[in-house]
Amino acid sequence: MKKNLILSIESSCDETSAAVIENGREVLSNIIASQISTHEKYGGVVPEVASRMHIEVINKVVMEALEEAKVTLKDIDAIGVTYGPGLVGALLVGLQYAKGLAFSTKKPLIGVNHIEGHISANYIEHKDLKPPFVSLVVSGGHTFIVHVKNYGEYEVIGETRDDAAGEAYDKVARALGLGYPGGPKIDKLSKEGNPDAIKFPKANFHEDTLDFSFSGVKSSVLNYLNKNKMQNIEVNKADVAASFQKAVVDVLIENALKACKKKDVNKIAIAGGVASNSALRFKLTEVAKKNGIEVLFPSPILCTDNAAMIGSAAYFNFISNKTSSLDLNAKPNLKL
Repeated sequence: MKKNLILSIESSCDETSAAVIENGREVLSNIIASQISTHEKYGGVVPEVASRMHIEVINKVVMEALEEAKVTLKDIDAIGVTYGPGLVGALLVGLQYAKGLAFSTKKPLIGVNHIEGHISANYIEHKDLKPPFVSLVVSGGHTFIVHVKNYGEYEVIGETRDDAAGEAYDKVARALGLGYPGGPKIDKLSKEGNPDAIKFPKANFHEDTLDFSFSGVKSSVLNYLNKNKMQNIEVNKADVAASFQKAVVDVLIENALKACKKKDVNKIAIAGGVASNSALRFKLTEVAKKNGIEVLFPSPILCTDNAAMIGSAAYFNFISNKTSSLDLNAKPNLKL
């Protein structure tokens, strides 16, 4: 089998990453330069700061990825890069660098949708995984249920109408004084709390839909905290965290199982930063097993924003002759 080597670049938010991927499933290198410690003091990602930090490290990260994979640019068959969705300034850094490489080396350029990248992380983790399956994509900026019909062929059958799940986690964590990023901190604190202590609401739509809404549960938590503060009542932060997490996880699981039934598939592949959440992993696996559904998760490193997943998605586009022109532009609100 021919070795198709993809050099991939990811810079959609606050991680600068480059990877070399072989045939869409083997990771030869996956270098990630995180900016978390910088943005932590601001309580969230500052777009302008993120862009500048990408510029500072991108060349070093790409060179490290090639060196670790023990290849040169001559060995690379194509260059994959995230072009959306994400922060426009951050996206442009990676995209312009990739376009420069593609032009100078005369290698094909492959623009990758960041959401498609998250889904493709499962192809790396699970070497035998093939479509069709349902993917639940849950991260700081995105919450989708996707019917993966084939490689590169997707149908979005549910999405958030307001806050993404990860965004709600970050805002609740900030209100609890836990800091940024909120997901891992709430997950950790939840283990000390009672998930049934406080009943926070789950969004109910009048129409038949698999869409999500997390602004209501987020607002309910904030109102609960403010009310107790005004009345000088001390709250149990662990109980708040556990109860909030239960409200979010329950609706994610409920809709994911409905999607499997609707599309008559028996596999759910989880993707995105919140895919590393311990409560989601445990409870979804438990409930899905009772329904005869297999649940697949990527390793935690592949749940974060990383270039390996972008390289996997780029490979499947490459072998289908889906390449991009050098006038490709960043699309911060790109749809799947």
